Amino acid sequence: METETATRWLTDAEQCAWRTHLEVNRLLTYQLEKDLQPFNLTMNDYEILVNLSESDDVRMRMSDLASATLQSKSRLSHQITRMENANLVRRENCESDRRGLYAVLTEHGLETMKKVAPHHVASVRRHFIDLLSPEALTELDKGLKPIAEHLRGQRGRP
Repeated sequence: METETATRWLTDAEQCAWRTHLEVNRLLTYQLEKDLQPFNLTMNDYEILVNLSESDDVRMRMSDLASATLQSKSRLSHQITRMENANLVRRENCESDRRGLYAVLTEHGLETMKKVAPHHVASVRRHFIDLLSPEALTELDKGLKPIAEHLRGQRGRP
């Protein structure tokens, strides 16, 4: 017979912190998306461009890119198709694994990344970084790292 454990309800302070986190996350994502719209990019597009631009030979295996961007392989495949149609990326076969595919940043994709990155960084600064003191940023980073480590450890678990 299973023993029922009592629910540990959030305190007022915990509830406030949690709801503020949710609100900031939604509002910041919305604003950063909005600031990418003039470039006809979404946050998912930009994240893929960043991952590819920072990888060796501006290419990644599709499975690794799906993992890096926390997308299902199916969702990433649709995303890459849209980005191929915009000439930002292309797919290439993997020489060592006939079933494997690479997503590869095109020249146009690299030029787009170089053009958009300064605007995106300015947006991140304007809507996040510059609103916090250096001390607050350090504390935020320190506070969020254990959560990120915990959640990374949960990946792939049911």
